[in-house]
Amino acid sequence: MEKKRPIGVTILAILAGLAAVVAIIHTLQMLHLFPILFGPVRFFTFNLIGAILWGAMAAIWIWLLRGLWNVDPSAWMFIVILTILNLSLALISLLGNSYWAELAPTIVINGIILIYALLPGTKKAFGQ
Repeated sequence: MEKKRPIGVTILAILAGLAAVVAIIHTLQMLHLFPILFGPVRFFTFNLIGAILWGAMAAIWIWLLRGLWNVDPSAWMFIVILTILNLSLALISLLGNSYWAELAPTIVINGIILIYALLPGTKKAFGQ
């Protein structure tokens, strides 16, 4: 029997899809296939390893989107851990040579996802 997906879980899945799009954009930036639109170009240079890591992150977000869409309880735990990790790394990057404008999409989207995932109704939908 398939679980009914509440509207909140649908919104969370859409936000995960948005995070996947941001990761794909970062992948393309690392490969110099997508222009950097914010701030000076100091942090983003051609970096194959960075592109591979961002590509892996995009794949993880897409996997999470599927898990959230199917109301998989393990996807809820994984998204909470992933957003905390992403926020931590973004904040550490701000201490370096990165600019707020470069990291704003990552920080805002991950912050919204984390807050939404921790709401009581969302946790209840995943049996938490």
